[in-house]
Amino acid sequence: MSYIIDRRLNGKKKSTVNRQRFLRRYKAHIKKAVGEAMTNRSITDMDKGERISIPTRDINEPVFNHGPGGHVERVLPGNREFVSGDRIPRQGQQGAGGGGGGASDSGEGVDDFVFQISQEEFLDFMFEGLQLPNMIKRRLAGNESFKMVRAGFSNEGTPGRLNVVRSLRAANARRIALTSSKRRNLRELEEELAREEGKDPALRDQRKLDTLGKRIAELRGRIDKIPFLDDFDLKYNLLVKQPKPRSKAVMFCLMDVSGSMNQATKDMAKRFFLLLYLFLQRSYEYTEVVFIRHHTSAKEVDEEEFFYSRETGGTIVSSALKLMRRIMQERYPASEWNIYGAQASDGDNWNDDSSTCHKILINDIMPHVQYFSYVEITPRDHQALWEEYESVRAIFPEHFAMEQIVDLKDIYPVFRQLFSQKVAA
Repeated sequence: MSYIIDRRLNGKKKSTVNRQRFLRRYKAHIKKAVGEAMTNRSITDMDKGERISIPTRDINEPVFNHGPGGHVERVLPGNREFVSGDRIPRQGQQGAGGGGGGASDSGEGVDDFVFQISQEEFLDFMFEGLQLPNMIKRRLAGNESFKMVRAGFSNEGTPGRLNVVRSLRAANARRIALTSSKRRNLRELEEELAREEGKDPALRDQRKLDTLGKRIAELRGRIDKIPFLDDFDLKYNLLVKQPKPRSKAVMFCLMDVSGSMNQATKDMAKRFFLLLYLFLQRSYEYTEVVFIRHHTSAKEVDEEEFFYSRETGGTIVSSALKLMRRIMQERYPASEWNIYGAQASDGDNWNDDSSTCHKILINDIMPHVQYFSYVEITPRDHQALWEEYESVRAIFPEHFAMEQIVDLKDIYPVFRQLFSQKVAA
């Protein structure tokens, strides 16, 4: 009897390859389920896994059968009930109930296939195809990030870095260099000995034969004393630390928490920014996030206060833009950082403050940022702030984007539209 012992390195996840193949095959179903989950989930459950249901008809495997073969002539009767492509139910099956199958006394059903995807897989599908646009400035952010690169070979190193091929090549070159003249002399003496031995026995010079034999033995001994491999021959792969360039990026998150933003609107804004925060955390290891909340005045806050504080007040949007401008000037010079902005509001603003917002964006923010996105969360008609921002978009069409969110189901599609990968022309 033969035994198969599985010694794969992935341990408990021995079906990893098959699972990845399965996820690729049913990618469309999973992405649809992820999109639906983003609409129905609470803020605290945004980054958890999900149960995916796939109809049985979509997981059927193709089956190959032997055909009848030969030349067959038969007449098939027509019908008035079915056309090509119709699915004929099993005998005794009563409609479609439950998970897609019907009650049956034969013990057979047509239930949907349900499986669980992990948190990691859920986030993979949720953020697939998204990126920060216009990521072009590259700088070294500190000296703590390095990568090891090959830098030739060294005569010293650890056994784990020994280059066997290079060492054997060096040993062979050393032996050739040290023994080439001896081997040439050896060949000449062997040829002379062969000629002397080929003479008639009466004409041979025995003393010469003995001398030649001693010299040949001496040369072979000297050649054999050359070691096959010497410490000098050992070559090691040389690895050196090289600073690793990385993108220095900062994302400014501006959220309106004024009294005009009711709790439902604030929850939708928090959902949008939580999606953005998860996306940045997952995709960009060295991206910093600056949280700014504003009503009549703006304040830089931490993550906890940004998402869960219930502060409220009037509405002056320019206060947030002024604070963003000041932080940019003090901490994030545009010559070194990729600067991004994302703003969420219901569109309400104090009197003539919208024109002030327009001036700040045009003169102080947009010339220095890579991308700025504005999301207006309201079912009402657009107000002055939207009109001012439209004029900003007309001036910076590639770096300024704006969308409207009416209810929960719009958040995820709008987020993907704002941060989807741009295909180069």
